[in-house]
Amino acid sequence: MSAPLLITFDKVWKSYGEGEARVHALAGVDLAIRRGEFVAIMGPSGSGKSTAMNIIGCLDTPTEGTYSFMGVDSGRLDRNRRALLRNLYLGFIFQGYNLLPRTTAAENVELPLIYRGVAARERRDLAMQALAEVGLVGREHHTPAELSGGQQQRVAIARAIVTRPTLLVADEPTGNLDSARTHEIMELLARLNAELGLSIVMVTHEADVADYAGRTIRFLDGHVASDTLKREEAA
Repeated sequence: MSAPLLITFDKVWKSYGEGEARVHALAGVDLAIRRGEFVAIMGPSGSGKSTAMNIIGCLDTPTEGTYSFMGVDSGRLDRNRRALLRNLYLGFIFQGYNLLPRTTAAENVELPLIYRGVAARERRDLAMQALAEVGLVGREHHTPAELSGGQQQRVAIARAIVTRPTLLVADEPTGNLDSARTHEIMELLARLNAELGLSIVMVTHEADVADYAGRTIRFLDGHVASDTLKREEAA
């Protein structure tokens, strides 16, 4: 039996500007992603991939058409309700890590739990568990300046998964890393997808990074140009 749908685009348009200056970043996109999938989104600059990612992450809404997350039309939610949806169901990883520089790894991971009002002792226990899951046992009390780039991204991943989100949104998660650290981070994401059943949608411009995903969607000129499953996923 197929996993339930997590994300659906139904004739989604995203347009900017007016009149002759109007630009269609997305032009009637149809798309469906199921729970548990690891999807890479690719495409050249201006293809619509970043716009699609912003809509998937409930950071933006369609101009026309419908984007549904877990069956909820996000375009019908006001800004506060979209923020609540992000807080409850989504985790984010960025190219630049976005860690607080003067706080420890554990304190950085605790941040989403503070926003949820989780008690201090439970926050610390959950943060330590998340750091263990990303291979940072013994680094809990280090600040970002005391960690390598790969370790900082592991902290960012721990922060993203500490709330056990339904969807992990990753925007060029290896863009600041060398090839060895890139491999380590992508192996980690693939393991989290396989072992935790974590759904992941990742934007990348690197084909070798996209190869870790089970499915690759390529955008071009605001359209889905191709949508490819790995052979073992399709089998």
